[in-house]
Amino acid sequence: MSVVGVRREPVSRRERPAKPALSRRGIVDTAVRIMRAEGLEKVTMRRLAQELDTGPASLYVYVANTAELHAAVLDALLGEVDLTGREGGKGGKDWRGQLRAVMTSYTLVLFEHPQLARSALVARPSGENYLRLVERILDLLSRSGAGREQVAWGVDKLLQDATATAAEQATREHDPHSEGDWSVAVGALHAVDETTHPAISAHIPHLVSGTAEDRMRWSFDVLVNGITGTPVPGQAD
Repeated sequence: MSVVGVRREPVSRRERPAKPALSRRGIVDTAVRIMRAEGLEKVTMRRLAQELDTGPASLYVYVANTAELHAAVLDALLGEVDLTGREGGKGGKDWRGQLRAVMTSYTLVLFEHPQLARSALVARPSGENYLRLVERILDLLSRSGAGREQVAWGVDKLLQDATATAAEQATREHDPHSEGDWSVAVGALHAVDETTHPAISAHIPHLVSGTAEDRMRWSFDVLVNGITGTPVPGQAD
């Protein structure tokens, strides 16, 4: 008795689930997911296209280039910034305490993503989360009584300083050699000859004193005091 082979029925492509439609929101969400899992350097148009099962050319309809993509990723993460100004739930009441809490939250968000912190130094986000952050900083800083020009220019300085601090600190924390490098630098400062480097000698150990948190708070106060107390060029008295 012969055995007749059973013919396998072909599977129609129509039965396969359709790929979801591309959208800028979907592209950015996928980019954020890749960054969290693999790092910002993996967030490229080619890698993103592979993840979305499409061609890189299709993505350029929604995102102009990698720089814009990274800026969009940054804006998405800015949604994690606590704009309430509660300073860790302590309930800051004055504008300065609330502003410090907002800037601290912004810095800590960037701490979590050191590569993004470095990118943020040159990225130009323009999304809704960035606009909310700027709006909140402007509102709080304007309560100081400083002029509009000072407040407007001050936003840039506050964000610039916080971003640079995050980029530097986050990079150190993720660099296995950073502790050794810091020890060498501190040792060099302590070992200077008082006759050839009298200024350094006079300011040791204060050059390396204080915790990172203390320095952040002091830096914030220096900036805010300078912003509110220094008129911009051409500003009417």
